Amino acid sequence: MEHDPRAKPRAGYRLMHVHAHPDDESSKGAASTAMYVAQGVDVHVVTCTGGERGSILNPKMDRPDVLANISEIRRQEMERARDILGVRQDWLGFVDSGWPEGDPKPPLPEGCFGLVPLEEAAAPLVRLIREFRPHVLTTYDERGGYPHPDHVKCHEISVEAFRAAADPERYPELGEPWQVLKLYYHHSFNRERMQRLHDAMVTHGLESPWAERLAEWEPEPEWDARVTTKVPCSDFFGVRDQALLAHATQIDPDGMWFAIPRELQAEVWPTEDFELVTSHVDAPVPEDDLFAGISLTD
Repeated sequence: MEHDPRAKPRAGYRLMHVHAHPDDESSKGAASTAMYVAQGVDVHVVTCTGGERGSILNPKMDRPDVLANISEIRRQEMERARDILGVRQDWLGFVDSGWPEGDPKPPLPEGCFGLVPLEEAAAPLVRLIREFRPHVLTTYDERGGYPHPDHVKCHEISVEAFRAAADPERYPELGEPWQVLKLYYHHSFNRERMQRLHDAMVTHGLESPWAERLAEWEPEPEWDARVTTKVPCSDFFGVRDQALLAHATQIDPDGMWFAIPRELQAEVWPTEDFELVTSHVDAPVPEDDLFAGISLTD
């Protein structure tokens, strides 16, 4: 039989990513997302907050008119990134907590995501899990990837909802129970990856954007060893970059996100990395696929 180039070998598989803010879906796991979409996987991005209190990180967008309309602009950016990646997307509707600055840090603003009680904050995610019925769910590690209060709360509600969605006694009003088969944490910003990319830049006589950060970044071999799953997806780094650029308030096209040539990234570190935290299927590690061990014909 002749091969059909339009075939979608993963049609029927479902993947859910839970993120704190618009732009996180494009800076964490976006290339593997685009790859799975191309294979026919139905990918659903959940965005916990609107990013209302996020700083404008692109100098070209740091203007009064942008700041005055930041909520709507960030929503529009998310729509563009969603279309580029080919995913469906839902907002949980919580309010950005902002990044607390100072020593000691000030209290979080009243009504923000970081202060919502866990069961209340997890409820809309439980509903979406039961509606979408993903086979795999990804989120952040217990540190939040970095210690932003919204990232930490995103981790907490994701773990809570992963467990609760399968329990008929929890949130019975939010739909029929659904057991997600695998839970992963993102680990793409690990030190080993950054060191390898930095070394490659230096070897090629290029200025590395990671020199200063690596000088301050204490090695944590035990932490890096938690990576179980490296998904080869370098063919989709270009899609990832386009999704990043859609978030114009957050991503400076002349900044560090694009300082390392894409070809060098593909050569040095062609994967996006995850930690398999919980699996209800036989999935020996290390893996190279978030759906390893999952068969829809079982």
